Amino acid sequence: MNQNNVAVIYTDGACSGNPGPGGWGVYLRYGDHEKELYGGEAETTNNRMELTAAIKALEVLTRPTTVEVYTDSTYVRNGIRSWMANWKRNGWMTSAKKPVKNADLWKRLDEAAQPHQVEWHWVRGHSGDEGNDRADALAVKGRDEAAG
Repeated sequence: MNQNNVAVIYTDGACSGNPGPGGWGVYLRYGDHEKELYGGEAETTNNRMELTAAIKALEVLTRPTTVEVYTDSTYVRNGIRSWMANWKRNGWMTSAKKPVKNADLWKRLDEAAQPHQVEWHWVRGHSGDEGNDRADALAVKGRDEAAG
């Protein structure tokens, strides 16, 4: 497939304290176009920011697209690739019959991913990967602005 027809997205979340002020960041590349997104919340968790970054990345796409998402969050990658099907089948309950944490965001991520063909990749954080480093810097910016 022509790489110009694939959106490449790096997502990251950051939190000072867990819970505490947090931020999310997205670096998106589609053909010759690049986009950076970020935001934050005054009181949140790292996992919620990781999920929010993936949601915002997919929600910004204006038409069905082939997408390569890179995250340093095993929580996001495992959730979307391994756990979500069972959660949905079990009415958003875990195998231990407890409510899924962050179900509001997991449902939103599931909906945001529907129109697209998404491949989820894990990348080691803080390892010199340019896309991940850019997403991390944006997440830190969102966290710092949310912390005031």
